Amino acid sequence: MSVFERYLTVWVALCIVAGIALGHAFPGLFHAIGALEIAKVNLPVAALIWLMIIPMLIKIDFASLGRVREHWRGIGVTLFINWAVKPFSMAALGWFFIGYVFKPYLPADQINSYIAGLIILAAAPCTAMVFVWSHLTKGEPHFTLSQVALNDIIMVVAFAPIVGLLLGLSAITVPWDTLLLSVVLYIVIPVILAQVLRGRLLAQGSEAALLRLLRILQPLSLVSLLATLVLLFGFQGEQILAQPLVIAMLAVPILIQVYFNSGLAYLLNRIAGEQHCVAGPSALIGASNFFELAVAAAISLFGFNSGAALATVVGVLIEVPVMLSVVWIVNRSQGWYERSEQLPKVATAGRGTIKGNF
Repeated sequence: MSVFERYLTVWVALCIVAGIALGHAFPGLFHAIGALEIAKVNLPVAALIWLMIIPMLIKIDFASLGRVREHWRGIGVTLFINWAVKPFSMAALGWFFIGYVFKPYLPADQINSYIAGLIILAAAPCTAMVFVWSHLTKGEPHFTLSQVALNDIIMVVAFAPIVGLLLGLSAITVPWDTLLLSVVLYIVIPVILAQVLRGRLLAQGSEAALLRLLRILQPLSLVSLLATLVLLFGFQGEQILAQPLVIAMLAVPILIQVYFNSGLAYLLNRIAGEQHCVAGPSALIGASNFFELAVAAAISLFGFNSGAALATVVGVLIEVPVMLSVVWIVNRSQGWYERSEQLPKVATAGRGTIKGNF
């Protein structure tokens, strides 16, 4: 691990401070960048996410994708957490903290809207940035890609009914343009580009060239992650400084549900006898959120200045730092995870892929 990667949490903290400061100092600039969007998908952020995930996608050998069926237990655990636990646990946490504990300190007319935003956030599993978290835990890339694709398919049919059930609404306006565009931008196009590039390099008979390219791209991926963080906090810099206590209170149920769901997924994978290289990304996929869809849905249902929109934005703001903390826990606990005699010994993470210290 390079010095840059070793101190990634330090750079993240500095980028959060820089983003808030820059957003406050240059609000016009960040408003202009924020306006560069299609169907609520910010194009500069999308470009940075491409730079983040393409190096991870290049490592995937589609000829080995069929091996993912070996990890059916991990897939089952992740689906259970994403669709049977996370939305409902967030609803319970939202009702308890926002509707009861913090109720006296929040605007009375926004209480239900805040809770609705939290539920919308939890009902949309993360897509693109999961590849980054999986890479940082040396996760099995074929499992990660398959799980993300499966979640995207399920989201098309399950997002609206789950949100409608928990919010007590008879009909939900799903921002289909945001959902479909995000899937195409964050999954389909990067996968195609990565596989074309991988195929060309390997067709020349040069795995060494592929390894060199990955070593070059990896720092760029992390720099893009930090740049994304600056942008996200810059977009909301004024709002963070204007109502920090409200944002802090909304962050409490989000933080608890992230650690609860990631911990539960991690433990269930261990009980099921799944390998650590699958349990790590399973825990991360189970805990993270598809914030573009959540923000768009909240705005469509409740309005741009609603408490629901603010709650989903808080999810955006804490996504990177909190998921990095989950990555740290997963990596530090690998010895404990593999200690059980019932678990098979893990060979090199990411079988069927080019291996190296990327």
